Amino acid sequence: MVVQILSVVLLSLIAVIILIDVIPMFKDWVSRIHIGRYQDKQMWNKSITTRGIRWLNNTPKIKVTDNTRFVAIDMLRGNYTKSAIQHWQEAALVMGLAEYLKQNDDSEVKQEMTKFLNSKLDSSGQWIEKPKQVDGAILAYAIMKLDFIDTDRYKAAFDYIWDMIQDHRGQDGTVAYRKFMQNYRYVDTIGFICPFLVSYGIRYQNQESVNLAVEQIKAYEDNGMLDPHFIPSHAYQVENKVPLGLYGWGRGLGWYAIGLIDAWNELPEGHPHKAALEASVKKFAIAAKSFQQPSGNWSWTVTRGECRPDSSTTATLGWFMLQAAKIEEISELCANSADLAVHYLMQATRRNGAVDFSQGDTKDIGVYSMLFNILPFTQGFCIRLMNSKTYSKAV
Repeated sequence: MVVQILSVVLLSLIAVIILIDVIPMFKDWVSRIHIGRYQDKQMWNKSITTRGIRWLNNTPKIKVTDNTRFVAIDMLRGNYTKSAIQHWQEAALVMGLAEYLKQNDDSEVKQEMTKFLNSKLDSSGQWIEKPKQVDGAILAYAIMKLDFIDTDRYKAAFDYIWDMIQDHRGQDGTVAYRKFMQNYRYVDTIGFICPFLVSYGIRYQNQESVNLAVEQIKAYEDNGMLDPHFIPSHAYQVENKVPLGLYGWGRGLGWYAIGLIDAWNELPEGHPHKAALEASVKKFAIAAKSFQQPSGNWSWTVTRGECRPDSSTTATLGWFMLQAAKIEEISELCANSADLAVHYLMQATRRNGAVDFSQGDTKDIGVYSMLFNILPFTQGFCIRLMNSKTYSKAV
């Protein structure tokens, strides 16, 4: 009798472990039936925005591990998901919906956004749970983009982010990805901090903050870019300037792109740094366009067309191209590129409005995920792209 009970328990446990592995794969398979059926851009925009609203206060956690077998073991070890990756996921959704609210007086979205803000910031305008890593800066920047509220009430939170960024500065004056990794500079950090630094500096007359953003970008261009192709490596070593990781990692291009273009956008005309950043925008736009595939996507390794398309790269570079189209000399090239990116992203969207096929979480320098699935970050940038005033004017 005891043996029979133990056998039943063991078999039940095995069944549960198998189901934990199989159910997510089955759900993905079902969700991808009739994927990419969107033909009308307005309908697609409505669908992806509706999905983004649902995710704002219930952001899907993205797997840290690439394991698809014995997932239960990763769950027990705490290696399946982690909250540290959520700031940039949430930030993209906030930025996308902030762009949507500029064009639409939607009380439901405003209510959801207020709920989100109340979950992050207290009545004094400070973080309820203070970000410890520079990833938090992009969320602060996203909040600063909300026009329907007085965001200055959160100045204490923005001041905290500025102090935290300064605390991550190394001996060379630039900002490290993590305090315990002072000898490396990641391309991710440009996207995380530079838009915030410029927006914060302009809004609160802090020229040091603006200067730091430009210094971070220019240092990376000096030490982390492949000459003459002008695409970034994943990282570089501060001491000897050795590039690390892959040249042409797609989301790395995306991080550089959004850091550069949003920093440039935030600078007013006539600002001393505007011309220098604009020169970088032109150079990178031409470089990035040369790696765009005929279908409109960029691959996860942009230099190889044989690699899988990456929706996160395509969404961020699509946003970059759309904004770069404001520059007359490259306007047509960039507008066409952005429109091609939109056409690809429509084909990569599930029936429920979730944009699929984004590369998963990166494990380390040069260690990249081979899982491609939904990513709130991609969703946010698709919403941001489609709701920008610039899109209708450019295309």
